Amino acid sequence: MKLSLGQINPCVGDLEGNVARCLEAAGMARRQGAGLLVLPEMAIPGYPPRDILYDPSFVSAASEAAADLARRARGGPPIVAGTIVPPGTTRPGHPGLYNAAVLLQDGEVRLVAAKRLLPAYDVYYEPRWFLPGPPLPPVEIAGRSIGFLVCEDLWDEGHALHPPAELLAAGAGLLVCLAASPYRRGVMAQRLHHARRHGAIVAYANLWGGQDELIFDGRSFIVDGEGRVVARLAAFAQEVRTVDLSPGAPLDPPDEELPPPGSAELELFQALVLGVRDFAGKNRLPHAFLGLSGGVDSAVVAVIAAEALGPERVTAVALPSRYTDPRSTTAARDLALALGIGFEIVGLEPLHAAAEAALGDLLQARAHAGRGDTAAENVQARLRALILMVYVNTRGGMLLNTSNKSELALGYSTLYGDMAGTLCPIADVGKPEVYSLARWINSTRGGIIPPFIVERPPSAELRPGQVDPFDYDEVAPLLEQLVAQNRSDPALRRSEHKRWQMGVVLKVSEKAFGTGRLIPITRR
Repeated sequence: MKLSLGQINPCVGDLEGNVARCLEAAGMARRQGAGLLVLPEMAIPGYPPRDILYDPSFVSAASEAAADLARRARGGPPIVAGTIVPPGTTRPGHPGLYNAAVLLQDGEVRLVAAKRLLPAYDVYYEPRWFLPGPPLPPVEIAGRSIGFLVCEDLWDEGHALHPPAELLAAGAGLLVCLAASPYRRGVMAQRLHHARRHGAIVAYANLWGGQDELIFDGRSFIVDGEGRVVARLAAFAQEVRTVDLSPGAPLDPPDEELPPPGSAELELFQALVLGVRDFAGKNRLPHAFLGLSGGVDSAVVAVIAAEALGPERVTAVALPSRYTDPRSTTAARDLALALGIGFEIVGLEPLHAAAEAALGDLLQARAHAGRGDTAAENVQARLRALILMVYVNTRGGMLLNTSNKSELALGYSTLYGDMAGTLCPIADVGKPEVYSLARWINSTRGGIIPPFIVERPPSAELRPGQVDPFDYDEVAPLLEQLVAQNRSDPALRRSEHKRWQMGVVLKVSEKAFGTGRLIPITRR
């Protein structure tokens, strides 16, 4: 048989649009001569729908969408797609649904696999909405006995149930896995590990696209019975590819799996660009604004935004204060000109002086009490956020936050100041990685980030001669380990309330600040 894998980019709740995307993939598969098209997990409702699943009208509409897709795809190859299925059983206060793979054939919808292993870790809370499905036998399609799995079912190590082994024991000659597996660094090796453990041909169809904090990288693949990758689809892009799995049919030669030099930075850049692009596109945000300080963090975010949205949809604003090195503003202007993005300068001094006049007694009392000048420094950061939000409110769009993960972990940031912003592109990227990304950008884009930005010591420029008081190369790996293990230290504890108020953090690591890290604010 000729099996087609279709990477599509659904949007949660866009049932009409998602059906259209499935039909587009079906048309491509038909033209390629496919005997079966496999679409990813939750391709029809989008993933993850989360608490929308408590709305019975959405569940009903999703069922109607699956039936509509089956009718409109009649005449083409059979389709297996991910959706939600009411199993007919209920649980008080629970939607009582299956996360399922359904076969769409001859205009009808048939359940072929309900997800049996429901993840309940990191960003996954599937037992909140779904019930584990029953074991279902392999399905005969085009002369092949196919066992269908849904995402976690393939990752069965450590579980009491082993769906792949059960399907193979029941006579499946081919395992097909529908997945909505988000990107994080190193995830491709994990997927291949789980696919290779079973000594069978495994076809893996994964989503691509951005959905809030999650980035789906696609990279669907097929491994043969010896674990060799004989087909791999595009990264961070749509693709429909058909492979002849008939006995004796020549498969593609195994691909080279050693990553080329610079691929880690390329992969990370592609992920962040996709996350920004889809967040803006799916939320219909026409423009992005950011503060461009002359530091490396905002420089990298500016490059990502320009790549994601096009330079005409990005405006950078420099907000120099009495403490800003003039070279910072010059470097920011040079970068903006090189990127072709909008660039404006708003001097902070008039607002800063007015704030000091209004708050002077309060700020001086704090200083006299020996509590330092942090409050006065924070006034500047908050005034910058005030200006940036006026741009957003008057011109429309969103503010991009430019904080990195190391700063966020340390609490080295100002609430309602440099923590402002709807989307945080690099808040899951440690400071050393930001520098690596900046150097990679320069190596691939002709040194577009000025040397002053990449070479200067990091500084918030909120007082004369200020330099960040951390050796990021030393502390960043330690912080990453603490976060990954859900551990803490005094700096992490004191700043937990700040992270609860952060914008949407694009997840690119195994443990990001976001819905996958639920640490109490109040604790000892």
